[in-house]
Amino acid sequence: MAEPAIDIQQVQKSFDGHVAVRQLSLQVPSGTVYGLLGPNGAGKTTTIRMVLDIIEPDSGSITIFGHSSIHGRDGNRIGYLPEERGLYKKMQVRRVLRFLAELKGVSGRDADRRIELWLERLSLTGDDKDWGSARVEELSRGMQQKVQFIGALLHEPDLIILDEPFSGLDPMNAQALKDTIVGLRREGRTIIFSTHVMENAERLCDALCIIANGEKVLDGSVASVKADHGGQYIAIALGEDRPQAINDIFADRSLVTSLDDSNRTVEIELAPDASPQLLLRKLVDAGAVIERFELVQPSLHRIFIDTVGATGVEAGMSGHG
Repeated sequence: MAEPAIDIQQVQKSFDGHVAVRQLSLQVPSGTVYGLLGPNGAGKTTTIRMVLDIIEPDSGSITIFGHSSIHGRDGNRIGYLPEERGLYKKMQVRRVLRFLAELKGVSGRDADRRIELWLERLSLTGDDKDWGSARVEELSRGMQQKVQFIGALLHEPDLIILDEPFSGLDPMNAQALKDTIVGLRREGRTIIFSTHVMENAERLCDALCIIANGEKVLDGSVASVKADHGGQYIAIALGEDRPQAINDIFADRSLVTSLDDSNRTVEIELAPDASPQLLLRKLVDAGAVIERFELVQPSLHRIFIDTVGATGVEAGMSGHG
Protein backbone atom coordinates (compact mmCIF):
# COMPACT_ATOMS: atom_id res chain seq x y z
CA MET A 1 0.00 0.00 0.00
CA ALA A 2 1.36 3.42 -0.98
CA GLU A 3 2.39 5.80 1.76
CA PRO A 4 -0.27 8.48 2.33
CA ALA A 5 0.55 12.02 1.33
CA ILE A 6 -0.78 13.28 4.66
CA ASP A 7 -1.26 11.27 7.85
CA ILE A 8 -3.03 13.02 10.73
CA GLN A 9 -3.32 11.16 14.03
CA GLN A 10 -5.34 12.32 17.07
CA VAL A 11 -4.73 16.01 16.44
CA GLN A 12 -6.31 18.59 18.72
CA LYS A 13 -6.19 22.40 18.63
CA SER A 14 -7.85 24.98 20.90
CA PHE A 15 -8.03 28.77 20.82
CA ASP A 16 -8.84 30.60 24.07
CA GLY A 17 -10.62 27.57 25.48
CA HIS A 18 -12.56 26.84 22.26
CA VAL A 19 -11.72 23.46 20.72
CA ALA A 20 -11.39 24.11 16.97
CA VAL A 21 -10.20 20.58 16.09
CA ARG A 22 -10.87 17.61 18.35
CA GLN A 23 -8.94 14.31 18.17
CA LEU A 24 -8.87 14.34 14.36
CA SER A 25 -7.39 11.38 12.51
CA LEU A 26 -7.37 10.97 8.73
CA GLN A 27 -5.15 9.90 5.87
CA VAL A 28 -4.97 11.53 2.45
CA PRO A 29 -4.04 8.90 -0.17
CA SER A 30 -1.29 9.90 -2.58
CA GLY A 31 -2.34 10.78 -6.12
CA THR A 32 -5.96 11.56 -5.27
CA VAL A 33 -8.31 14.52 -5.06
CA TYR A 34 -9.30 14.64 -1.40
CA GLY A 35 -12.12 16.78 -0.06
CA LEU A 36 -12.05 18.27 3.43
CA LEU A 37 -15.72 19.10 3.81
CA GLY A 38 -17.78 20.82 6.44
CA PRO A 39 -19.82 23.90 7.29
CA ASN A 40 -18.16 27.25 7.89
CA GLY A 41 -16.27 27.13 11.18
CA ALA A 42 -16.01 23.34 11.22
CA GLY A 43 -12.22 23.28 11.61
CA LYS A 44 -11.14 22.85 7.98
CA THR A 45 -8.86 25.89 7.73
CA THR A 46 -7.38 25.23 11.18
CA THR A 47 -6.53 21.69 10.06
CA ILE A 48 -4.89 22.97 6.89
CA ARG A 49 -2.83 25.51 8.83
CA MET A 50 -1.57 22.77 11.11
CA VAL A 51 -0.64 20.63 8.12
CA LEU A 52 1.36 23.57 6.78
CA ASP A 53 3.10 24.25 10.12
CA ILE A 54 1.56 27.73 10.22
CA ILE A 55 0.20 26.79 13.64
CA GLU A 56 1.12 23.84 15.84
CA PRO A 57 -1.35 21.28 17.18
CA ASP A 58 -1.77 21.09 20.94
CA SER A 59 -1.47 17.31 20.70
CA GLY A 60 -1.31 14.55 18.11
CA SER A 61 0.93 14.12 15.08
CA ILE A 62 0.98 15.14 11.42
CA THR A 63 3.29 13.62 8.82
CA ILE A 64 3.65 14.66 5.20
CA PHE A 65 5.33 12.29 2.77
CA GLY A 66 6.43 10.34 5.83
CA HIS A 67 8.11 13.31 7.55
CA SER A 68 6.91 15.16 10.61
CA SER A 69 7.97 18.61 9.37
CA ILE A 70 7.51 20.39 6.04
CA HIS A 71 10.45 22.74 6.48
CA GLY A 72 13.19 22.90 3.85
CA ARG A 73 12.99 20.56 0.89
CA ASP A 74 9.69 18.96 1.90
CA GLY A 75 8.03 22.38 2.10
CA ASN A 76 8.81 22.99 -1.54
CA ARG A 77 6.80 19.90 -2.44
CA ILE A 78 3.64 21.69 -1.31
CA GLY A 79 1.59 24.36 -3.07
CA TYR A 80 -0.98 26.31 -1.06
CA LEU A 81 -3.87 28.51 -2.10
CA PRO A 82 -5.21 30.15 1.09
CA GLU A 83 -8.82 31.12 1.62
CA GLU A 84 -7.73 34.73 2.21
CA ARG A 85 -6.42 35.82 -1.19
CA GLY A 86 -3.45 38.17 -1.24
CA LEU A 87 -1.45 39.57 -4.16
CA TYR A 88 0.61 42.74 -4.58
CA LYS A 89 -2.02 44.78 -6.39
CA LYS A 90 0.34 47.40 -7.87
CA MET A 91 2.72 44.82 -9.37
CA GLN A 92 2.56 43.42 -12.87
CA VAL A 93 1.15 39.91 -12.98
CA ARG A 94 4.30 38.33 -14.43
CA ARG A 95 6.49 40.02 -11.80
CA VAL A 96 4.27 38.80 -8.96
CA LEU A 97 4.35 35.25 -10.31
CA ARG A 98 8.12 35.31 -10.83
CA PHE A 99 8.57 36.52 -7.24
CA LEU A 100 6.35 33.71 -5.90
CA ALA A 101 8.21 31.11 -7.97
CA GLU A 102 11.63 32.31 -6.81
CA LEU A 103 10.48 32.10 -3.18
CA LYS A 104 10.07 28.38 -3.83
CA GLY A 105 13.53 28.02 -5.37
CA VAL A 106 12.61 28.15 -9.07
CA SER A 107 15.24 29.84 -11.25
CA GLY A 108 14.26 32.95 -13.17
CA ARG A 109 14.48 31.25 -16.55
CA ASP A 110 12.37 28.28 -15.48
CA ALA A 111 9.91 30.58 -13.75
CA ASP A 112 9.40 32.68 -16.89
CA ARG A 113 8.83 29.58 -19.02
CA ARG A 114 6.32 28.11 -16.59
CA ILE A 115 4.52 31.44 -16.16
CA GLU A 116 3.87 31.71 -19.90
CA LEU A 117 2.56 28.16 -20.04
CA TRP A 118 0.16 28.73 -17.16
CA LEU A 119 -1.03 32.13 -18.36
CA GLU A 120 -1.96 30.54 -21.67
CA ARG A 121 -3.46 27.45 -20.02
CA LEU A 122 -5.80 29.55 -17.87
CA SER A 123 -6.67 31.98 -20.69
CA LEU A 124 -4.89 34.99 -19.24
CA THR A 125 -3.06 35.62 -22.49
CA GLY A 126 -4.48 35.57 -25.98
CA ASP A 127 -4.90 37.47 -29.22
CA ASP A 128 -7.03 40.24 -27.72
CA LYS A 129 -5.35 40.85 -24.35
CA ASP A 130 -2.21 39.98 -22.43
CA TRP A 131 -3.26 40.10 -18.78
CA GLY A 132 0.22 39.03 -17.76
CA SER A 133 1.40 42.58 -18.51
CA ALA A 134 -1.37 44.21 -16.47
CA ARG A 135 -1.16 45.24 -12.85
CA VAL A 136 -2.95 42.88 -10.49
CA GLU A 137 -5.49 45.56 -9.52
CA GLU A 138 -6.62 45.81 -13.16
CA LEU A 139 -7.82 42.20 -13.16
CA SER A 140 -11.26 40.97 -12.18
CA ARG A 141 -11.62 39.03 -8.94
CA GLY A 142 -11.85 35.77 -10.88
CA MET A 143 -8.69 36.51 -12.86
CA GLN A 144 -6.83 37.49 -9.70
CA GLN A 145 -7.82 34.18 -8.19
CA LYS A 146 -6.45 32.35 -11.23
CA VAL A 147 -3.18 34.27 -10.87
CA GLN A 148 -2.87 33.22 -7.23
CA PHE A 149 -3.71 29.65 -8.23
CA ILE A 150 -0.86 29.76 -10.75
CA GLY A 151 1.43 31.07 -8.03
CA ALA A 152 0.69 27.97 -5.95
CA LEU A 153 1.69 25.69 -8.84
CA LEU A 154 4.78 27.24 -10.44
CA HIS A 155 7.23 25.18 -8.36
CA GLU A 156 5.44 22.00 -9.55
CA PRO A 157 4.46 20.70 -6.09
CA ASP A 158 3.53 17.08 -5.41
CA LEU A 159 0.85 18.12 -2.90
CA ILE A 160 -1.53 20.99 -3.64
CA ILE A 161 -3.74 22.37 -0.86
CA LEU A 162 -6.64 24.59 -1.89
CA ASP A 163 -8.75 26.32 0.75
CA GLU A 164 -12.21 27.20 -0.65
CA PRO A 165 -10.77 27.50 -4.19
CA PHE A 166 -14.13 28.10 -5.91
CA SER A 167 -15.28 30.93 -3.66
CA GLY A 168 -16.39 33.90 -5.76
CA LEU A 169 -15.64 32.35 -9.16
CA ASP A 170 -18.07 32.71 -12.04
CA PRO A 171 -19.04 29.50 -13.90
CA MET A 172 -16.39 29.93 -16.63
CA ASN A 173 -13.53 30.45 -14.19
CA ALA A 174 -14.81 27.68 -11.91
CA GLN A 175 -14.81 25.29 -14.86
CA ALA A 176 -11.25 26.28 -15.76
CA LEU A 177 -10.16 25.56 -12.21
CA LYS A 178 -11.95 22.19 -12.17
CA ASP A 179 -10.32 21.21 -15.47
CA THR A 180 -6.91 22.13 -14.05
CA ILE A 181 -7.46 20.08 -10.89
CA VAL A 182 -8.42 17.06 -12.99
CA GLY A 183 -5.30 17.54 -15.11
CA LEU A 184 -3.05 17.73 -12.04
CA ARG A 185 -4.65 14.56 -10.67
CA ARG A 186 -3.86 12.75 -13.93
CA GLU A 187 -0.23 13.83 -13.56
CA GLY A 188 -0.14 11.93 -10.27
CA ARG A 189 -0.28 14.90 -7.92
CA THR A 190 -2.27 14.93 -4.70
CA ILE A 191 -4.86 17.66 -4.32
CA ILE A 192 -6.65 18.40 -1.07
CA PHE A 193 -9.26 21.11 -1.02
CA SER A 194 -11.63 22.33 1.63
CA THR A 195 -15.13 23.42 0.76
CA HIS A 196 -18.64 23.62 2.08
CA VAL A 197 -20.06 23.34 -1.47
CA MET A 198 -20.95 19.67 -1.87
CA GLU A 199 -21.49 19.84 -5.65
CA ASN A 200 -17.80 20.59 -6.23
CA ALA A 201 -16.76 17.69 -4.00
CA GLU A 202 -19.24 15.39 -5.74
CA ARG A 203 -17.71 16.10 -9.13
CA LEU A 204 -14.03 16.10 -8.20
CA CYS A 205 -13.18 14.03 -5.15
CA ASP A 206 -11.84 10.48 -5.00
CA ALA A 207 -12.05 10.48 -1.19
CA LEU A 208 -13.25 12.84 1.50
CA CYS A 209 -13.61 13.65 5.16
CA ILE A 210 -16.58 15.51 6.64
CA ILE A 211 -15.81 17.61 9.72
CA ALA A 212 -18.38 19.30 11.95
CA ASN A 213 -17.70 21.23 15.16
CA GLY A 214 -14.03 20.24 14.93
CA GLU A 215 -14.71 16.50 14.84
CA LYS A 216 -14.61 13.94 12.06
CA VAL A 217 -18.10 12.78 11.12
CA LEU A 218 -17.06 10.31 8.41
CA ASP A 219 -14.33 9.68 5.88
CA GLY A 220 -13.37 7.28 3.10
CA SER A 221 -13.63 7.00 -0.65
CA VAL A 222 -16.65 8.69 -2.21
CA ALA A 223 -17.91 5.31 -3.43
CA SER A 224 -17.65 3.73 0.04
CA VAL A 225 -19.23 6.72 1.78
CA LYS A 226 -22.22 6.51 -0.55
CA ALA A 227 -22.47 2.72 -0.28
CA ASP A 228 -22.36 2.87 3.53
CA HIS A 229 -25.04 5.52 3.80
CA GLY A 230 -27.87 3.04 3.19
CA GLY A 231 -31.46 3.70 2.18
CA GLN A 232 -33.13 3.91 -1.22
CA TYR A 233 -32.84 7.24 -3.03
CA ILE A 234 -34.74 8.44 -6.07
CA ALA A 235 -33.94 11.47 -8.23
CA ILE A 236 -37.05 13.03 -9.73
CA ALA A 237 -37.35 15.86 -12.27
CA LEU A 238 -40.80 17.42 -12.54
CA GLY A 239 -42.52 19.65 -15.06
CA GLU A 240 -43.12 23.31 -14.32
CA ASP A 241 -46.62 22.87 -12.88
CA ARG A 242 -46.75 20.94 -9.61
CA PRO A 243 -50.22 20.18 -8.20
CA GLN A 244 -50.57 20.41 -4.41
CA ALA A 245 -51.33 16.69 -4.36
CA ILE A 246 -47.68 16.03 -5.26
CA ASN A 247 -46.47 17.99 -2.26
CA ASP A 248 -48.85 15.93 -0.12
CA ILE A 249 -47.25 12.74 -1.48
CA PHE A 250 -43.78 14.04 -0.63
CA ALA A 251 -45.03 14.79 2.89
CA ASP A 252 -46.35 11.25 3.37
CA ARG A 253 -43.88 9.61 5.77
CA SER A 254 -45.15 6.14 4.87
CA LEU A 255 -43.60 6.79 1.43
CA VAL A 256 -40.85 9.35 1.98
CA THR A 257 -38.40 9.49 4.89
CA SER A 258 -36.72 12.72 3.76
CA LEU A 259 -36.30 14.83 0.66
CA ASP A 260 -34.16 17.58 -0.81
CA ASP A 261 -36.59 19.72 -2.81
CA SER A 262 -35.03 22.08 -5.36
CA ASN A 263 -38.35 22.93 -7.06
CA ARG A 264 -37.85 21.29 -10.49
CA THR A 265 -35.71 18.46 -9.09
CA VAL A 266 -36.25 16.45 -5.93
CA GLU A 267 -34.05 13.86 -4.24
CA ILE A 268 -36.16 11.41 -2.23
CA GLU A 269 -35.18 8.93 0.45
CA LEU A 270 -37.85 6.24 0.41
CA ALA A 271 -39.42 5.04 3.63
CA PRO A 272 -38.16 1.56 4.65
CA ASP A 273 -41.29 -0.33 3.50
CA ALA A 274 -42.09 1.80 0.44
CA SER A 275 -41.34 0.81 -3.14
CA PRO A 276 -40.28 3.04 -6.03
CA GLN A 277 -43.18 1.64 -8.10
CA LEU A 278 -45.73 2.74 -5.51
CA LEU A 279 -44.27 6.24 -5.34
CA LEU A 280 -44.22 6.52 -9.14
CA ARG A 281 -47.83 5.38 -9.45
CA LYS A 282 -49.03 7.86 -6.84
CA LEU A 283 -47.19 10.72 -8.56
CA VAL A 284 -48.66 9.86 -11.96
CA ASP A 285 -52.15 9.53 -10.48
CA ALA A 286 -51.71 12.97 -8.89
CA GLY A 287 -51.00 14.53 -12.29
CA ALA A 288 -47.25 14.92 -12.07
CA VAL A 289 -45.35 15.57 -15.30
CA ILE A 290 -42.28 13.41 -14.68
CA GLU A 291 -39.19 14.08 -16.77
CA ARG A 292 -36.88 11.87 -14.70
CA PHE A 293 -37.44 9.09 -12.17
CA GLU A 294 -34.25 7.23 -11.32
CA LEU A 295 -33.00 5.09 -8.46
CA VAL A 296 -29.68 6.68 -7.44
CA GLN A 297 -27.03 6.70 -4.77
CA PRO A 298 -27.44 9.54 -2.27
CA SER A 299 -25.73 12.78 -3.23
CA LEU A 300 -22.95 14.13 -1.03
CA HIS A 301 -25.25 17.02 -0.25
CA ARG A 302 -27.84 14.57 1.09
CA ILE A 303 -25.21 12.64 3.07
CA PHE A 304 -23.83 15.90 4.45
CA ILE A 305 -27.25 17.06 5.66
CA ASP A 306 -28.06 13.64 7.12
CA THR A 307 -24.76 13.25 8.97
CA VAL A 308 -24.06 16.82 10.05
CA GLY A 309 -27.67 17.90 10.49
CA ALA A 310 -29.11 21.33 11.04
CA THR A 311 -27.63 21.60 14.54
CA GLY A 312 -24.11 20.93 13.34
CA VAL A 313 -24.47 23.40 10.49
CA GLU A 314 -25.73 26.15 12.79
CA ALA A 315 -23.00 25.51 15.34
CA GLY A 316 -20.41 25.63 12.57
CA MET A 317 -21.43 29.04 11.29
CA SER A 318 -19.17 30.80 13.80
CA GLY A 319 -15.72 30.33 15.33
CA HIS A 320 -12.46 29.22 13.74
CA GLY A 321 -12.61 27.69 10.24
